[in-house]
Amino acid sequence: MLSKVTGFVLDGLSGYPVTVEVDTNAGLPVFEMVGLPDAAVKESKERVRSAIKNSGKVFPNHRITVNLAPADIRKEGVGLDLPIAVGIVVASGQVAVNRGKDSVMIGELSLDGSIRGVTGILPILISARNDGFKEVIIPKANEKEGSFIEGLTVRSAEKLSDVINFLSGAKELPIVEKQDYSTTSKHVSYENDLKYVKGQKVARRALEVAVSGNHNMIMTGPPGAGKTMLAKCIPSIMPDMDFEEALETTKIHSVAGILADDDGIVYKRPFMTPHHTASRQALIGGGVSPTPGIISLANNGVLFLDEMPEYPRSILECLRQPLEDRVITVSRVKANVKYPANFMLVGSMNPCPCGNYGSTSAQCNCSPAMIQRYKAKISGPLLDRMDIRITVGSVQYSDLVDKEEGESSAAVRQRVNRTRLIQRERFKDDDIKTNAEMSEKHIKKYCQLSEKCENILCDYFEIFDMSARARSRIIKVARTIADMELSKDICEQHIFEAISYRGQFK
Repeated sequence: MLSKVTGFVLDGLSGYPVTVEVDTNAGLPVFEMVGLPDAAVKESKERVRSAIKNSGKVFPNHRITVNLAPADIRKEGVGLDLPIAVGIVVASGQVAVNRGKDSVMIGELSLDGSIRGVTGILPILISARNDGFKEVIIPKANEKEGSFIEGLTVRSAEKLSDVINFLSGAKELPIVEKQDYSTTSKHVSYENDLKYVKGQKVARRALEVAVSGNHNMIMTGPPGAGKTMLAKCIPSIMPDMDFEEALETTKIHSVAGILADDDGIVYKRPFMTPHHTASRQALIGGGVSPTPGIISLANNGVLFLDEMPEYPRSILECLRQPLEDRVITVSRVKANVKYPANFMLVGSMNPCPCGNYGSTSAQCNCSPAMIQRYKAKISGPLLDRMDIRITVGSVQYSDLVDKEEGESSAAVRQRVNRTRLIQRERFKDDDIKTNAEMSEKHIKKYCQLSEKCENILCDYFEIFDMSARARSRIIKVARTIADMELSKDICEQHIFEAISYRGQFK
């Protein structure tokens, strides 16, 4: 007897349907699986065998052939356990399917017949909906993740026996209740707040400008000046994520297997801080089956590199392409996958190896050659891609003991939301959202400069031997400053402030 059950597997950040065809015939007891299954899928034989027996059904004692179609694409993951087991039970005639014939089934099986959660449920559900499927059965452990998908009936199951009884009509499987992101996303709190940052008025202003336009930023200053603390406050002033951004971010975290079980969706913008010993694969993604790296996990959020010169030069150079294209392409022999990488890069560094260069209170013990080697670890092309480059000075003791709190992150975030709204309205027909994403085409259209502004830029260009990229980035930052002040045009003061953020690190 032949049965067909639909499952789904992942390919990058999208899923594709797999038809699990099961045929049972008289003959010697053999369990054959074809259709390019990987090791995890092949091992499902033993899980399926025990799960069927422990669910009150009989595992057929004759020839079983399972075909995973399409047969020319490699199948990976454990999510096919459930459709394989259901296909065997149906093909052996132990259950008559009275409902759910067109349902997609996803889940890993335990030996006792319970259904475990799997990674990547969200992108699979979105792909299933886009492919025209109407109903999907998922593990109960993944039901929160599936509660945000509209246009699709999502049912959850705890045991294989529950699914079998559902197909026969003997039992109902609960439908996952839909959640409204607009109401659940309001309960977001942050551990770090700008009101606890003492002094650093210039750095606070630069931070707000950077976040308002999603500009990359690097801070230099002596140890203990507050660079790391400032960076950790960035998520608290970043604009609220809309549903589209939340879904995109959740898809990446779901595929990577780091999605929090109790949320089901990512509410907070990611803040990723990899250690300086992280490998290239950990940063950009990869493996035999390409998985997202840290820079993709930072999508729609912040990638913070503390003490940037401590990172290997080869690791830092990996950031140049995604900083320009906002995507990262992971190429391997078996796959070529694109992952989003639209993040805000924030870095920090000391002025020299000992950290005291330029200090008025401590002596620097570094030679000029040591300082030059230290700074040279960050290449010119990468530094050129940092829109805002500021110096963070030491904090005065009077600032530390001042009992008056600074402006809170909530107040700053309100202004950032207002500025980002202006940019969204401006770029609604351009497939970008922030000033930092503008290309030369957008700059020409939205950043017309007066003759005075052009003269200011021309002088700076010639005096400091500025690159064409640096000019474009100054204009982008000036456009953000103008938006913050609700100015339609870029004025001289906006250009001057943007230029002041191009601190000379070399």
